[in-house]
Formats: sequence, C-alpha cells, structure tokens
Amino acid sequence: MLIALDVDGTVLLEDESLSPGVVDAVAHARRAGHEVMLATGRSWEGTRGVLRVLGLTPEYVVCSNGAVILRWVGGDFADEARYERHHVETFDPAQVLELLRTHLPDAHYLVELADGRRLYTEPMEDWNLVQATRVPFEELSAQPVCRVVVVAPEGTDDDFLALVSRIGLSEVSYSVGWSAWLDIAPQGVDKSTALERVREWLGIPPDRVMVMGDGRNDIGMLRWARESGGRAVAMGQGPAEVLSEANEVAGSVYDGGVAQTLYRL
Repeated sequence: MLIALDVDGTVLLEDESLSPGVVDAVAHARRAGHEVMLATGRSWEGTRGVLRVLGLTPEYVVCSNGAVILRWVGGDFADEARYERHHVETFDPAQVLELLRTHLPDAHYLVELADGRRLYTEPMEDWNLVQATRVPFEELSAQPVCRVVVVAPEGTDDDFLALVSRIGLSEVSYSVGWSAWLDIAPQGVDKSTALERVREWLGIPPDRVMVMGDGRNDIGMLRWARESGGRAVAMGQGPAEVLSEANEVAGSVYDGGVAQTLYRL
C-alpha cells in the first residue's frame, strides 16, 4: 500500500512530541512492504526533521499542502538523506495578499518561493523560520510563490473561517488551521493532487492507498482516497467536517491513533 501520513495532529502532538508508538508502527508498516510517506502543510525545512525522527526515506514527500513534491536522490537520515524539488506549483500572490492585508492589517505574513526560500514580515510563534528572511510586506509579491501563510496572533480559526466566507477568496485554494492561521495554495492544488501524481509515478492502484489526517487541509486527500476506493482515515480528535470525509476514524493523536491503525494492516 501507499500510506500517506499528515504530520501535525497525526504524527505529532501540538508540543511537537511524537504520537505514542508511531515510530515503531511506521517501521512495522515498512517491514510489511508498504510505502510510507508524509503529506504535510509544512515546508520542507519543517518536514525533514520529522522524517529523520521517524527513520523514513520515502521516494517522495508532499509538502506545502501539495504545492511541492520532493524526490529522494540518495543517502539516508543516518547520513543526511538528499531530496530535490521534483514538482512545484506556483501562483502570483499579489492580489490575494493585498485583499488579505485590507482585512487583516496587523497579521503576520509568509510566502514560500519556488526554490524553497521563505520570506516573512513578522515573527510567527510556533513556526519554523530557520533560514527564512524577514522582508517588507511589498517584497512578498515580487515573484511567484508556492504558498501564502497568514497568522493572526489575536484571532481564532473561527475568525478566519468567517473572513474567508465574507471576502470570497478566488483563484486560489485555501485551508484554515486548528489555530489562527490561513494557508493559501495555487488554485486546484491540495494534498490530493500531489498524492495522485505520486500514486501514478509509483504505479500503485487507487484502492491500495491509505491516508491519515486530522485537519481541514486534509479534507482533499481524505475525499480523494475514499472516492478512489482506498482508506481515508481521520484522526479521532479532528473537527466534524474532517471526520465526515473519512471512511474510517482512528483513535486520537494523543492515544496513538496512527500506531493503532498501522499495526492492524
């Protein structure tokens, strides 16, 4: 099987600690011959350490909510695995940035460029800004980007949901996180579009796919797996709109839901 795991809220808890039993369970699945990979909203900079902790060197890694697919080109995480940006989707962020700034003038903004560099306007608590560059807001839209991230320190996810509904974001895809942040991708791009490419490259039948996730940015991949005859597994603590897209519900991330599911394969 092709097994694609979300990271935050699936493999990792909010404090960045591992979900109980997940490392041994991933090793168990790999020994059984399954291809285990990550499909995350994180950039590559925030993903590589998770792969290392899990002991994973999959052929492909999906990052940035599907806008970036990396491919393994050698080595392992005992000796610095090497990945290259194999497929990248971009868009012109100027219009959406100006629209959001009108409604959220005090928010913190970040963009990821096609080559992986990240530019941001203000520090973002709980975000990995290693090797990111602080720039004036105007520089964020100087070139095409893979994603736009908006963080409102004083807001909530409900605030963002209301804002998105009110202003009608168009020509882009978006997801709202469990805390006050909004993640915007190129139109029509999400984890499912990237995973479909990976599935085809690996030659794995659609009904031999399993995905696991907990957040609104996982809805696309859960629906894709379910509608293709695969296993769409939502983490037990996910919101109702995520659980409704799954054909299975696992235990929560706190209870080791990923490990429980992988051991039953």
